[in-house]
Amino acid sequence: MIFLQLLINSLIAGSIYALIASGFSLIYSTNRFMHFAHGAVVVFSAYIFWAINLKTSLPLVTAAILTILFASLLGSFLFKGVYGPLQRKKSSNVILLIASVGLLILIENMLLLIVGSDIRLVKYISLQKGISFFGAFISPSQLVILATTLIIFISLGVFLNKSRLGRKLRAVSDNRNLAKTSGIHTERIQLISFLMGSALAGIAGILISLEQAIEPTLGTSFAIKGFIGSIIGGIGSIPGALLGSYFLGLVENFGTWYLPSAYKEGIAFLLLLIFLLWKPNGFLGVKKQ
Repeated sequence: MIFLQLLINSLIAGSIYALIASGFSLIYSTNRFMHFAHGAVVVFSAYIFWAINLKTSLPLVTAAILTILFASLLGSFLFKGVYGPLQRKKSSNVILLIASVGLLILIENMLLLIVGSDIRLVKYISLQKGISFFGAFISPSQLVILATTLIIFISLGVFLNKSRLGRKLRAVSDNRNLAKTSGIHTERIQLISFLMGSALAGIAGILISLEQAIEPTLGTSFAIKGFIGSIIGGIGSIPGALLGSYFLGLVENFGTWYLPSAYKEGIAFLLLLIFLLWKPNGFLGVKKQ
């Protein structure tokens, strides 16, 4: 059944986009600039996971934990080494944006230099025939993607709403100056948001590598998809990032029902333009003065 298969494909794509977009939104909400190098962290994580699979015999869970740690360390390095110093110099958001694009290109080119341009495959989950579901098929790796995404977002929601650190993150997101005057160490919270956002990028990189072949230039593509998902949902809103990403996945996949798959990227950009023109705050975004 084509409709059900497209729906499953949409949920898989939306889950990947949601992980990237939520990390993007988490970082934006506390730092207030576009971190396009987030896409480079995704592809860096995918290659770390691939290298662990290639060079060691570690189980999947251990390899995933190590990959997420590497992704968080990269995010921390980008904040402490580049963004933090620029913010302390009162650099404008345009400068920070240019720096993020430069970091994206730099990391992608470093990966090209180190691993080459050949596509790579991760073989932790052996290729098997998909499970039949009312005429549609879903593979074991896709089941892992759906289950992991569900667990991650339930955990993230509980953390942000129930924990003391989560409330500090939301306070800095709502009003950084007020949070600072109330005694919250805002720069530390900004760093934590980078650590958490990069960990989400690491999880996305792992799941991407389980589902498809990877190459160094994937970072740009996924940075754009994460950005579009967060804009559609409402930039800075984690629930909005989820909603926008799944909506993007649905429109992309059902759009290819009528158009050739080569138009998939064009559909995403058309959707972005529509929202920027007619609903710039997205589904759940709040207009702030």
